[in-house]
Amino acid sequence: MPDKLDKIDLKILKILQQNSKITNLELSKRIGLSPAPTLERVKKLENATVIESYHAKVNPQSIGLNVKTFVLVSLAWQKENALNHFLEKIKEIEEITECYIITGEADFLIKIVCKDIPTYEQLLFKTLSQIDEIERLKTLMTLSTVKDSKVLPYKYE
Repeated sequence: MPDKLDKIDLKILKILQQNSKITNLELSKRIGLSPAPTLERVKKLENATVIESYHAKVNPQSIGLNVKTFVLVSLAWQKENALNHFLEKIKEIEEITECYIITGEADFLIKIVCKDIPTYEQLLFKTLSQIDEIERLKTLMTLSTVKDSKVLPYKYE
């Protein structure tokens, strides 16, 4: 990671999070530098893994993924290597798009995106509940999305 990100670096990051398809020329105009130093800064941010990757944000419903759930997972910690076995299994399940270690009433929060309720039910009963290390599952079904921003909250001005 660069020693310190300056205001221009932070502005580049904000703009790229909002539109990663912006041309280097347009980006340079918006940050007030010429194209060559702009590209150099972007490359430096990429090489330092400040910018990890670029993605297309796909509308899940447009490809038939109509159900989004969050599941609280509690592990049976008394089982040897419970954490490693659980993580291996979770990484294999395509419908699990995010997984976090959390504090509170559960050990993990996982996000699942799938086609419909019957698909989720099958995933729950035939896949998740079959993972030996899982002691308890609690589903939190989303009704609608109020906010889904991928832009990190920081000030650059």
